[in-house]
Amino acid sequence: MSLALDRPETTEIENKERTEIVMRRIWALGAVLTLAISACASPTATTTSAGGEEPALTTTSAAGEVTTTAEAMAEEVALRWRTRPDNTEEAGVYQSISDGLDASLEGVALTYEPGASQGADYQASLLTELSAGTAPDVFWIPGTDVANFVDLGVILDLREYADASGHSDDDFYPGPMGHLTTDPETGQPGTQLWGLPRDVSTFALYLNNDLIAEAGAEDPRELAAAGNWTWESFNQVVADVAGLGADIEGFASDAWWGPYGYWMGAAGGGFFNEDRTACGLDTPESVEGLTFVRELFASGNTVAWGGPAEDTFRAGNLAMFMNGRWATPGIRTVDFDFDVVKLPDGPAGPSNWLFWGAYVVNADTADPAAAWSLVEALTTAETQATISELGANIPSRVSQEALDAFLTFSPPANNQAFLDGLGENPATEGPLWVGSWPDYVTGMDAAVGAVINGDRTVEDFQANVCSELAGAFD
Repeated sequence: MSLALDRPETTEIENKERTEIVMRRIWALGAVLTLAISACASPTATTTSAGGEEPALTTTSAAGEVTTTAEAMAEEVALRWRTRPDNTEEAGVYQSISDGLDASLEGVALTYEPGASQGADYQASLLTELSAGTAPDVFWIPGTDVANFVDLGVILDLREYADASGHSDDDFYPGPMGHLTTDPETGQPGTQLWGLPRDVSTFALYLNNDLIAEAGAEDPRELAAAGNWTWESFNQVVADVAGLGADIEGFASDAWWGPYGYWMGAAGGGFFNEDRTACGLDTPESVEGLTFVRELFASGNTVAWGGPAEDTFRAGNLAMFMNGRWATPGIRTVDFDFDVVKLPDGPAGPSNWLFWGAYVVNADTADPAAAWSLVEALTTAETQATISELGANIPSRVSQEALDAFLTFSPPANNQAFLDGLGENPATEGPLWVGSWPDYVTGMDAAVGAVINGDRTVEDFQANVCSELAGAFD
């Protein structure tokens, strides 16, 4: 795939978590105090009490109500925030994070809202709420959708708040930050800051080791360690396990752009041309990858494209399931022996995705400074380590210490498979700054799905798909 991420040199996690927490508390309290004072008349000091107590600063409102500074500071800023969890277990991870931050961030009262819609419906629901004025103050969106939300003017440029808090863009992986600092006028990195990456993830194959052993198939982890984990050996394991019976399948994945994009990328293709200004689905490499995945799902050895992939795996009836680290909290509930393995190498060698999403701030939030403080708190090294330990995703901060700690957060035992994906030519998930990702992905999903399901020939796809999708770049 194009736009491969060059993995940067890593640095140590900053050993100043306590200082960061204190500063965030001061920041939030300062925002509350500023709002309280701006709504009031000039303050006056009370006289010293008979007991020698220090004077208390008071403010008088237009209605004549007197409020002390202590009372104003006690008022909390109410903030709502949202993510899109993959399953109920992952929703529980973020609820736990919210509970912890609600207790530690003074002056802020948090309400966590797990997004109820999966896929693009989640983003569509957010946009509807943003239009109606009912959206949360802070919310997560996929990396692909940043440009669309910026173009619609519904999220804030956070640079002034970031600069005031001592934030450094260099603390995070450059792939996501390149998109989060893009100037929409030029489509190139600028001075803006549209949010901070929650975490990163790569794909791996979740393995039902019991089924694989029962079928007498080769262990994919051993094949990968020996450098023999290829499309051909993958196909053999799929067929071996599917031979166990009609209710057992060898492979499944969800029906969205991530899975089929991997097959295209591992063949040397991708979605776009080199500078992401036009369609690249009709290249010989992209078509080779699509042809392979079409034949895979036509073999009778898999769950149907778009069928219940994760549920079938968790029920114990599936050998291999392609998904990101975010699926781990749910997979940890299974009662069979499971692990993960890297994706098989394709004709062009190893490939993967660097998935990411960002916490962004509602342009209509009542308190941008407090909302930025929440974004910072949600992306500290401490918070990201907690999320990783509970099972979801890889820290988005550039830190060898964080990566080393990630390897200990098991099961699965082979967490290295996710880290291997970071160094295996991953394409960085990203928005279209020139064009409309929502329009492009809607047409692409339909066209690719028709080929995989046998409703459209590969030849017709190659001849016509890019002209069909050209309007997304107008």
